[in-house]
Amino acid sequence: MAEHKHGEMDITVQTKTFNSFIKATTWCVVAIVFLCLFLAVFAS
Repeated sequence: MAEHKHGEMDITVQTKTFNSFIKATTWCVVAIVFLCLFLAVFAS
């Protein structure tokens, strides 16, 4: 079995995926907040 050396693995793909996930989550939360505000103001 190969020796594990901390910090040598290339994680650029994982970093891009995580950043995209965070961006998508942020946009979804913002959209939900605006939807709730819209419904609070204009719902009858």
